[in-house]
Amino acid sequence: MMPTKRRSILAATASAALARPSRAQSSSARTLRLVPQADLANLDPIWTPAAVTNNHGYTVFDTLYALDERLQVRPQMADGHQVSDDGVTWTIKLRSGLIFHDGEPVRGRDCVASLLRWSKRDGFGQMLARVVDGWEAPDDLTIRIRLKSPFPRLLEALGKRSIFTPFIMPERLAQTEPTRQITEMIGSGPYRFVRDEWSSGNRVVYARHEAYVPRDEPASLLAGGKHAHFDRIEWRIVPDASTATAALLRGEVDWLEQTMPDLNPMMTRNSNVRVEALDQYGTLSFLRFNSLTPPFNNPALRRAVLGAIDQDAYMQAVTGGNIRWQRCASMFPCGVPFSNEVGAPFLRSPPDLAKARDAIAAAGYAGERVVIMSPSDFASIAPLGDITADALAKAGMNIDLQTMDWGTLVQRRASRAPVEAGVWNIFHSWAPATSMMTPAFNDYVRGLGAGGYFGWYENARIEALIGDWLTASTDQQQQAIYDAVQAEAWAAPPTIMLGQYFPTTAYRGDLTGRITTSSPLPWNIRRA
Repeated sequence: MMPTKRRSILAATASAALARPSRAQSSSARTLRLVPQADLANLDPIWTPAAVTNNHGYTVFDTLYALDERLQVRPQMADGHQVSDDGVTWTIKLRSGLIFHDGEPVRGRDCVASLLRWSKRDGFGQMLARVVDGWEAPDDLTIRIRLKSPFPRLLEALGKRSIFTPFIMPERLAQTEPTRQITEMIGSGPYRFVRDEWSSGNRVVYARHEAYVPRDEPASLLAGGKHAHFDRIEWRIVPDASTATAALLRGEVDWLEQTMPDLNPMMTRNSNVRVEALDQYGTLSFLRFNSLTPPFNNPALRRAVLGAIDQDAYMQAVTGGNIRWQRCASMFPCGVPFSNEVGAPFLRSPPDLAKARDAIAAAGYAGERVVIMSPSDFASIAPLGDITADALAKAGMNIDLQTMDWGTLVQRRASRAPVEAGVWNIFHSWAPATSMMTPAFNDYVRGLGAGGYFGWYENARIEALIGDWLTASTDQQQQAIYDAVQAEAWAAPPTIMLGQYFPTTAYRGDLTGRITTSSPLPWNIRRA
């Protein structure tokens, strides 16, 4: 939990710490001022799975298909599609009038190049790519995907909303290998990135894309008409939650993407501020092992660490008892179809640290240094590292807790060098529940090895089960696959789920139309 004393210094610190805009900008009803969850240190949403970069992606880019509020896939940039009788040829037609921010039209070849780059990075995309015989653009408004065999969940892949979203960018940018970060941000979404005003650690600016033509239908989550009602969006980077809260109360910013729970009571007492849950599905905090590097390349050791995990401690630290949370001993979000708590035998009981110490020793741990990376500027993640460090130290491990800013952590976790070279063994993060609901979407349980999520967990059995899920046609088949994936993962976990909670967002009372989701979507919202 964050220190109580900060409440007494809110007013004193706000004016000094918040970078104020000009008088003209602060009084403009046409500018939306948002405090994001973290600094936007990296721009390419195909290069990094950082949630803040993915949110940036939704502001700048658009997608061929998107999920609506019923979690159904609907055409977005696509006008529609046809599938051959044998299921192996998909022909997708683009909407006419799609324009990139540099003035060039969106063409079929841009989409093909973008999907090809995405499919090398995303787990679901990799599964699709294995059965693709050809990505083609017969003309400027057509995309053709020729398959070696039917892929029934193709639209789910193209319409996924989790990390590594298949955003469409110009061909010249999409031809960049996904291991290299793109820094020129040219999309076709409702806002364009104003690079000249980007100041890392301070401010990110977007301007309305005047040539954007929304779909002629109501907005529905990530689908439908994306109407941009503001001329300008400014992300103000304010790492200190108390300063950000004071700025919202004073009207210096319009929206806090995520609030610190212990400050919610202060905001709910202000009639000019609304505090509400981000969405109905919640968020899962997690611990991620580096499964490639000693000592956690030892599956028995990862399993032994489960005995030291206390979900109650993590959730109390993150929520402060002021927002709803629940234990969740599942590799999938609790409360969604097919998600049984297969991990309950490991996580439901209060931890026995003496027993955990014995299990860790029996697994062959020999005192190796364990580097835990923890972000100092990400309030909903920082406490997790402290709790893990304390628990594992008490369980007999040689812990090196290293604190850094989130941008540095995001870059360091991509390195596979040994600990001696200054890399890592454990980091913590969280993910929206909607990004983890199916086996193919859930990057934290996938066993893709070098081609997968940081930590590079490899498990051919899990990948085979997910292949079976792609063609499962009954609920009984899907349930059996979900349970089998979990059983395999809990046996030597690549990721330990630390609990499910329901974060809150806060915004000025004159804003209406916020789309209820875990991302601060810039469309539909307007000033009354």
